[in-house]
Amino acid sequence: MNRLFRRVAGPLAAVAILAAGCGTTNKAVDPNSTQAVEKLYAEGKDELESGAYDRAAKIFERVEGRAAGTLLAQQASLDLAYAQFRGNERAAALATIDRFIKLHPSSPALDYAYYLRGVVNFNDNLGVLSALSRQDLSERDQQASRDAYQAFRQVVEQFPQSRYAPDARLRMDYIVNALAEYELHVSRYYFRRGAFLAAANRAQQVLVEFPQAPATEEALVLMANSYGNLGLDTLRADTLRVLEKNYPDSRMLREGGRRQDRPWWQLW
Repeated sequence: MNRLFRRVAGPLAAVAILAAGCGTTNKAVDPNSTQAVEKLYAEGKDELESGAYDRAAKIFERVEGRAAGTLLAQQASLDLAYAQFRGNERAAALATIDRFIKLHPSSPALDYAYYLRGVVNFNDNLGVLSALSRQDLSERDQQASRDAYQAFRQVVEQFPQSRYAPDARLRMDYIVNALAEYELHVSRYYFRRGAFLAAANRAQQVLVEFPQAPATEEALVLMANSYGNLGLDTLRADTLRVLEKNYPDSRMLREGGRRQDRPWWQLW
C-alpha cells in the first residue's frame, strides 16, 4: 500500500513546484513565499514517509492554506486525506476527499481522489469475513464496501485510461465477491436458527445482486434446502433444476441438493 501511494505522491506537486521555482530569487525568504511553502510541503512528505501521520496532516493543512488556489494546494489536500487515512482518521479522510472533489471538479488528480475515496472505504471493511464468526451477522453493515465499489466504479467509468483504473477493477471484483459471501453468511445465520424463509430470501439476493459471483452456486443450494424445510417442494425442485443447469458438476448438488440432517457446509 505504501508503495502504491508513493507512486502518486505527487504529479500535481511536481508540476506546481517546477512552475513556481522559476520565480524564486535570492531575497530573504518570506514564511508565506512560494519557496517557504515548498519547503514546508517537503517537510510534510518527510513526516508522511516516516509514518508520523498526525504531524504530516497538520503540515499539509498549513500548506493547503498558504498555497490556496495553486496545484500545490490541491496536492497538499490529497496528501492530507491520505495522512488522515493512514492515521486511522477515516471520517476525516473522507470529508477531506469530498471537499476536494467539490472544490476541484476539473482537477487533473480527480481520478486519484475518487480512487482514494474507494481505498479508504475498502480498507475500513477489510477482514470482515474473518470476523463474521465472532459477530451477530444480522447486525453487520456493508455500506463501506458499497461506497468503495461506487468510488472505484467512478474511476473505471469516468477515467478508463487512468493509471488507477486497473486496480480499481480488481477491487470492484473483490467487493462483489465479498458482498455476495456476506449475504451467504447472513443466510446461513437464519438457516441455523430455523428461519428458512429469511434464509431463502437472503440467498436469493445473491442471485439478484451478484449473479456472476462464485457464491451463486452455494446460494442455490441454500435456497433449495430452505424451501425443502418449508415444504415448498415445487420451489425446491425448480431451484435444483437451475443449479443443475448452471453447475452440472457441482459437488454441492450431489451432497447438498437433498434433504439431510446437517447443513451442507459441514460436509467439508
